[in-house]
Amino acid sequence: MSYSNYTNDHFGEVIWGSDLSDGTSIRDQYYFSDAKKTDYSSFVKTTYKVSDQLTAFVDLQGRYVTYKTKGLTSDRDAIDVDANFNFFNPKLGLTYALNNTNSFYASYAKANREPNRNDFEVGTTQHESLDDYELGWRLKNENIKLSTNVYYMNYKNQLVLTGALNDVGSPIRATSGKSYRLGLEVDADIRISDQFSIRPNIAISSNKNIDFNATINGELVNLGNTPISNSPDIIAGNTFVFQPLENLQLSLLSKYVGEQYMGNLGGVIANEPSVIYNEISTNNEKLKSYFTSDFNVVYEVKTTKIFKAIVFSALINNIFNTKYVDRGYYYTYDDTWSAADQTTTLDGAGYYPQATRNFLVGVTLKF
Repeated sequence: MSYSNYTNDHFGEVIWGSDLSDGTSIRDQYYFSDAKKTDYSSFVKTTYKVSDQLTAFVDLQGRYVTYKTKGLTSDRDAIDVDANFNFFNPKLGLTYALNNTNSFYASYAKANREPNRNDFEVGTTQHESLDDYELGWRLKNENIKLSTNVYYMNYKNQLVLTGALNDVGSPIRATSGKSYRLGLEVDADIRISDQFSIRPNIAISSNKNIDFNATINGELVNLGNTPISNSPDIIAGNTFVFQPLENLQLSLLSKYVGEQYMGNLGGVIANEPSVIYNEISTNNEKLKSYFTSDFNVVYEVKTTKIFKAIVFSALINNIFNTKYVDRGYYYTYDDTWSAADQTTTLDGAGYYPQATRNFLVGVTLKF
């Protein structure tokens, strides 16, 4: 059982102005709203051993949230919210141990999530609801640890990122009606020898908004199934770990991220991008895939005075000096002024290029 009560004021003050002749003074508040959120939850969980090989569990949670605010936002728009959310989040599952090496599991979970203040400010008031189904297999022996998981996540009013940012740079979300995420996750720890191991992982998924509607060129259009924003279909990684000495470890860490969209329109607006970094894409909404690798060295020195050990570490990030972008922002706007009685939807984007090769060294003292 838990209970939290949050109360705070949101306000902005004038800290500078070239013309304050209207009677406004420095430190005057130009917007204000109070806010109060209470969150109460209780849960019960039980595990039951059906047989020597089969175990079942049930987890039931009730959650009750209230949020109230009234006044002005930082854009000086009126905000008046008095929202109550009552959630029931059950979870149940089965685990079957085939033998000492293999086990299988299946689970179902219901989850709900309320909108936050930023959502309320842009008019998003509906909560997100999720039904999650999972099947998995675990393998564990002396040299291999393997975990696989297949999931289907069925959403109603999923709170997805639109790609746009608000006036203070925070991401803007919207509800997307019906959507789903279907995927396979695999990770392993393979011991080749006492000194060498490989730790690969991969996630392959399909992430779609179902029958997504958007207003384009002044008309509401059904775009069909479009990609969910910031959801690449493939993410893969691997770590090679080599320990030639007891106190020395060398690691090569690699990561691949497939292409993804920053918005939910699926690239249907075909305007040429106004901002392009390193020929990332001819589509404003899309980020290209990228692959990066890091190299890490850890050396530990045992001592008998003051410290138990001194650990020296060195990390070379992006060792192949890859130029890539892993995030940005995306927006649309309607041109109603270029042609009489005509609305043309345009889009734009900004991209955040990441650091090329860089270094980090450190020392850790163990007492």
